[in-house]
Amino acid sequence: MDDLTALLREKGLRSTPHRRAVLHALADRPHSTAVEVAEVVAQAGAAAGPSAVSELSRQGLYNVLEDLRRVGLVRSIEPAGSATRFELQHGDNHHHLVCRVCGRVRDVPCAVGAAPCLAPAHQEGFEIDEAELVFWGRCAECAAR
Repeated sequence: MDDLTALLREKGLRSTPHRRAVLHALADRPHSTAVEVAEVVAQAGAAAGPSAVSELSRQGLYNVLEDLRRVGLVRSIEPAGSATRFELQHGDNHHHLVCRVCGRVRDVPCAVGAAPCLAPAHQEGFEIDEAELVFWGRCAECAAR
């Protein structure tokens, strides 16, 4: 995350303050919803003072997230019953644990070291390049209550 300008340019994107701010927000708070990313960006801008990132509109935020997702810098996950969440793309084939009670999301490494189920019994003509695995349950805090 040290040289975001170079990273963005390497992916064919202009390095804008909004794109850098969103990447910083996701580095600090992975698995954030768009609303949560907006809050982190706004707080960072307020803390930095008047010369900080100008206000980012809701549509502007979604455009930035989509640009970053499209070039592979950000990954979106959509746990059932939850808003879309965003995280930095690390290319490490990790999966997610989701708490049914509080909605907390945590990364979990792939147990087998390769994407699961990339060779289903019937591919129906699809060329499969990715599979997602979500483990559902209760986090330690919710289970203790």
